[in-house]
Amino acid sequence: MLTIIGHTAEQVKDPFGILSGIRYECNLNIEVPEDDELYLENGVYVRVIFRADGDQSSIVKYDLHERFTDRYLDIDLEDEELALVEQYCREQLLKEAAGE
Repeated sequence: MLTIIGHTAEQVKDPFGILSGIRYECNLNIEVPEDDELYLENGVYVRVIFRADGDQSSIVKYDLHERFTDRYLDIDLEDEELALVEQYCREQLLKEAAGE
């Protein structure tokens, strides 16, 4: 199971107005146990496009990348890992939006 150890986030403009609400791009630094298929010596991060629209929020898209090399990893998160990422994004972005 992965552990989120930090993040960066910034609001992204939607020039085409395709999605309602506010979009964020988040990079989540994660730790992965050595016996997990996601484990890489250089580390891994998750790039997430997250949408918040009132009480509704969700992941629009996510990608996994090797830290330092920024190499794209063609691997999907398991359902419980994806739920953890979504919950983390929701909680952290709400805190940041509230100025905490």
